Amino acid sequence: MAQVQRMSRLMVKTLRDDPADAETLSHKLLVRAGYVRRNSAGIWTWLPLGKKVLDNISRVVREEMDAIGAQEVLLPALLPKEPYEASGRWDEYGDLLFRLKDRKGGEYLLGPTHEEIFTLLVKDQASSYKDLPVMLYQIQTKYRDEARPRSGVLRGREFHMKDSYSFDTTDEGLAESYRLHREAYQNIFARLGLDYRIVSAVSGAMGGSASEEFLAPAAAGEDTFADCPSCDYAANTEAVTFALTPVSGEHGPVEELDTPDTPTIESLAEHLGVPASATLKNLLVKVDGEIVAVGVPGNREVDLGKLGEHLAPAVVELVTAEDFEGRDDLVRGYVGPQGLEKVRYIADPRIAPGTAWITGANKADTHAKNVVAGRDFEVDDYLDVVVVEEGDPCPRCGTGLKLDRAIEIGHIFQLGRKYADTFQLDVLGQQGKPVRVTMGSYGIGVSRAVAALAEQSADEQGLCWPKEIAPADVHVVAAGKALQTELALDVSEKLGAAGVRVLVDDRAGVSPGVKFTDAELIGVPKILVAGRRSAEGVLELKDRRSGEREELTVDEAIARLTA
Repeated sequence: MAQVQRMSRLMVKTLRDDPADAETLSHKLLVRAGYVRRNSAGIWTWLPLGKKVLDNISRVVREEMDAIGAQEVLLPALLPKEPYEASGRWDEYGDLLFRLKDRKGGEYLLGPTHEEIFTLLVKDQASSYKDLPVMLYQIQTKYRDEARPRSGVLRGREFHMKDSYSFDTTDEGLAESYRLHREAYQNIFARLGLDYRIVSAVSGAMGGSASEEFLAPAAAGEDTFADCPSCDYAANTEAVTFALTPVSGEHGPVEELDTPDTPTIESLAEHLGVPASATLKNLLVKVDGEIVAVGVPGNREVDLGKLGEHLAPAVVELVTAEDFEGRDDLVRGYVGPQGLEKVRYIADPRIAPGTAWITGANKADTHAKNVVAGRDFEVDDYLDVVVVEEGDPCPRCGTGLKLDRAIEIGHIFQLGRKYADTFQLDVLGQQGKPVRVTMGSYGIGVSRAVAALAEQSADEQGLCWPKEIAPADVHVVAAGKALQTELALDVSEKLGAAGVRVLVDDRAGVSPGVKFTDAELIGVPKILVAGRRSAEGVLELKDRRSGEREELTVDEAIARLTA
């Protein structure tokens, strides 16, 4: 027997207008439909309808994780400083960590993720190769001190997440655990009814090597991914690569040009009458306090996020005017890679050996042309650091890439031995010698999935949930009079007894128009109306997504909804 929820007793208050601070569709509709309420910046209360959707997503996640043999645990959210200090992430996370002290001065954090703690748990529990492989997971509240929480539950300071971890003695075992999680994620997102893409990604502060993201395309997405229309290549823009291809050809000697008042690429290109793509832009940054030059074509921008990922855990920041003081080798607005003896030079692969450029001459109001990479200057490190643009060549087939916005709903990593090395996680191997364990880390944003589904499935009338995660299977509406209410409650009880989850609008004193509007807004997959033909025992069944309607007797409606 399933629960029958009566709206006359349910804590739900729908709103006609969008919240003033709402920017995204999911933010607007989840608040208006009575699923969530803002507690404070980035902190949300899940109301009864919202909690049911959240629990339904968690149920699907649990079922699929259990199906691959993963075991559920629950670790604390309040965590000691020491494990994160040992891994370096106490500092790497910076201001994103919620840090606090107990009454004795001990330092703690609210966990943003739990690699360190899971590693220590397995170190305590596993001593032999016979104890592995093992996959552990939890569905836990996580915390991140976002500078600007926004988009409702999409980017909060407190959020719900499934994080799981695999522990194996071999790289082949890790690959198998990774494969199992990848397939489980595909099953989860298919059951949830999400449109998603699997894309190559970077590991970031998580560490590790192989990494893929599961992205739900949506206008509200904060991630941009590149998609090839000709092959199956897809990647987060931070993971898109460009091949380093040296070129050959003859170039004249370096020639200095008088270029007064041209400290920007735009002013230089206009002064010389050349395209910006012919110039070499040199951005100065500080990497852990040391000045580093980054070279990209003049018509492209440096992706500081990409650069930071490449150089992590080092801290990357832009130089300031004060950094030029006492540095005669650095002429602001006229820096060129030739002659930069005291500065590390990083370049995008487009600055390949043999390419010639117009760039700064390291003199005020002066540039130089025919500056050739590999002849007139050397690149210390080639890194993909430009902002990816629509039409950039696919790394796999060369076709122009398309760019789309998406919400990150899952991320899987082959961590390797990063955390096992930190905490000396070894087990006794088959040969009687210690073996270093290798790990995987796998996350799903449970509360994010609620927002992603709202973004993808909503229409002009409101939310429109897939059946698997909707707060009810059918929304029964009593169109006003006592007869209609009696029939609505009777059919609701019969449906509940047959195992159908029912939300019934039995509110007195609420007009039929408001009830119909609320039914559309709340978004249960089926709407069953006790209306004008109630005296004949006839109901109207409406499919929320397609809008299709049909009139059915009580018995026919029950048969249809229990089929």
